[in-house]
Amino acid sequence: MTSDLPAPVLPEQPASLSPEAARALFRGGLRVPTSGWSAGWTQANLIALPRDLAYDFLLFAQRNPKPCPVLDVTEVGASSSPLFAGDLRTDLPAYVVYEHGEPVAEVDDATEFWRDDLVAFLIGCSFTFEAALGEAGVPVRHIEQGRNVPMYRTSVDCRPAGSLSGPMVVSMRPVPAAQVATAVRVTSRYPSVHGAPVHVGDPAALGITDLDAPDFGDPVEIRAGEVPVFWACGVTPQAAVMASRPPFAIGHAPGHMAITDARDSAYLVP
Repeated sequence: MTSDLPAPVLPEQPASLSPEAARALFRGGLRVPTSGWSAGWTQANLIALPRDLAYDFLLFAQRNPKPCPVLDVTEVGASSSPLFAGDLRTDLPAYVVYEHGEPVAEVDDATEFWRDDLVAFLIGCSFTFEAALGEAGVPVRHIEQGRNVPMYRTSVDCRPAGSLSGPMVVSMRPVPAAQVATAVRVTSRYPSVHGAPVHVGDPAALGITDLDAPDFGDPVEIRAGEVPVFWACGVTPQAAVMASRPPFAIGHAPGHMAITDARDSAYLVP
């Protein structure tokens, strides 16, 4: 469902917004990727599944913690949680609705699709460590170019659980070769939001044939002397939905995250 009201104007400094202010803009119809928004506040992926699939997904996440680090789980039918005081049905920029693994709607308000039997999971997001990368001098190209992060299905299968199986999804950031070690060191301190990269270098090792054709998000420029670096991605649950074809699910539109009430620092380890 899309509002008939004019969409809010993109703020000049989205990084300065509180989670409440950002969520109000999204609730009002602003549809934009959230990388670089609400600096210092943790962002999360969303997947909501019927209650009878919730245990299968918890087991899937436990068996695949790198792409599916669970930050919070709602009560059955609830649309908020201690980590997210807003409304999970309205306060993300965009959602994808799935039936039998097929995307049947992409909306900026999921209220009409939300069901009383849904359990929502908030999954760690690599946007959480991007500010730390920038502070360490590592470029974050999709922010520089004003694009969504590129994300790719890989040939790496997740460990199945119950009725759920599917490939790991990764996000990619080009990093100057001399700064790859820094990128690994910085992100390894955020294990609850994917942590260190899963692969550095040749995308073919992950079954990725064309970096200019991501499965989700936008392509970004890779400059001379830069190496593609790949992190596990919280779109993996949606890839599992598409592969396993459960009757119903709702996810965030990739790159259009839940901005939570947790601080990035809460997920930083010494």
